[in-house]
Amino acid sequence: MPRIAAVGRLAALAIVVVIHTAGPRASAQTFREYPIPTSNAVPEAIAAGPDGAVWFLEKTANKVGRITTSGVITEYTIPTANAQPFAGITTGPDGAIWFTEDEVNKIGRITTFGTITELTVPTPNSVPYGLTRGPDGNLWFIEYTGNKVGKLTPGGTFTEFPIPTAAAGPVGITLGPDNNLWVTEYDKAKIARVTSSGSFTEFTLPNPSCGPAQITAGPDGNLWFTEDNGGKIGRMSVSGVLTEFPVTGATALRGIAVGGDGNLYFTEPLQSKIGRITTSGVVTQFPTLTPAAFPTFITRGSDGNLWFGEASSPPNAISVFDLRVRHRAARP
Repeated sequence: MPRIAAVGRLAALAIVVVIHTAGPRASAQTFREYPIPTSNAVPEAIAAGPDGAVWFLEKTANKVGRITTSGVITEYTIPTANAQPFAGITTGPDGAIWFTEDEVNKIGRITTFGTITELTVPTPNSVPYGLTRGPDGNLWFIEYTGNKVGKLTPGGTFTEFPIPTAAAGPVGITLGPDNNLWVTEYDKAKIARVTSSGSFTEFTLPNPSCGPAQITAGPDGNLWFTEDNGGKIGRMSVSGVLTEFPVTGATALRGIAVGGDGNLYFTEPLQSKIGRITTSGVVTQFPTLTPAAFPTFITRGSDGNLWFGEASSPPNAISVFDLRVRHRAARP
């Protein structure tokens, strides 16, 4: 019997609702919006799946969503009520999608066919948050309240590593180009490098209130992260050398991802913009299709475009920033 079943976790086939959008809202330049069937869903974390679709979390609706690159949306209800899935979703080494259930202290697993399994984090009330695939074939996540970095095998075994700095408030995690895990410590303005054996090295940022949020490995061999309160994008080498780039007019920055064009893209929720930053630090900002859309997390889809959730209602949508349209428009 698989370990997940043996430890007595809940597994259930979720309720499914499918809709093919009659036609997305679109701009002549770059954006398309696909409304989510469930009203006030509050889409948050988002990731490319192993099936070519994009998967996302619906915080208020208590669902996991799936959208194809042509705009077909499927929703799966999480078995545990009020799980409030929020900040962590990734494709696991087992070909399933894994996600965090922040409010009920669980890590969820959903197959591409919609079967959901839930596992309880050992530390009570830990608030599991960011989630990524590690270099060792396991899932790695952070515990905001638990102040730990966790490792979870695909078979369901947890290991937890306390963060050296107390009340660090970790929120973001990614696999770095050096095969270490990199973690943002939001409440203490630090970036931590974590080995797969649980050894920590912490780097302190200059602004103690900058709020480092989401983090990703860049195409240039560095780590790139958003500063939620600092209005800057940070770049850190694997040895801890920091460079910061200001974003004009930004009062909050959230998600960050590498685009198919080799640049990095980030969300500005309060300004309702998508920002682009080159690896040399040149920033360009693009207003979203709907004003006050509150774009949240962002990911690169299998089509090379950028996909992100728009949490305000309206639009209550998944939006795509079509880099192919931009490239076509730029041709003479």
